[in-house]
Amino acid sequence: MTKQPSRIILGIDPGTTIMGYGIIDASHSQLKVISLGVIDLRKLKDHYMKLSHIYDRTKMLVEQYLPDEVALEAPFYGKNVQSMLKLGRAQGVAMAAALRFKIPIYEYAPLKVKLSITGSGSASKEQVSGMLMKMFNIETVPSFLDATDGLAVAVCHYYQSMSFAGPKKSGSWGDFVNKNKDRIL
Repeated sequence: MTKQPSRIILGIDPGTTIMGYGIIDASHSQLKVISLGVIDLRKLKDHYMKLSHIYDRTKMLVEQYLPDEVALEAPFYGKNVQSMLKLGRAQGVAMAAALRFKIPIYEYAPLKVKLSITGSGSASKEQVSGMLMKMFNIETVPSFLDATDGLAVAVCHYYQSMSFAGPKKSGSWGDFVNKNKDRIL
């Protein structure tokens, strides 16, 4: 088995009140938590100041941890259009901060994130957090489960990227013929 190259993945759970993040080191197929936490935006009343703060803090995380990839949870569809717009803006600002450094961006639906961590797309925040705490031997429950939600997005991205890391299949007819001479009439 060949060793996978080391890579740092920043996972973000966008929010306009609390934004969670988790950073993992995926070195040689072993995951290690580098950092997890939240960006607390509750004291900022102006929505545009919140967006500015999200941009600045995401940029600081990128500069500090130098991630190779950034994974974000995509906004879920809800009934409140205004909330969806605000969440989409927060996600876009976080993306812009990472794109400034030309870091590849990946998005995952909340259902996909929960499913990849717990095996159930309808898992609660507490179930996702509990699974990650066991997985990484985290002893103290974070004050905000948004932190483990951000970590879940990073781990989900790792799992998804590894499922496509198998041997490359050739699309060339010449390669097919060379490998399957016994099947050619």
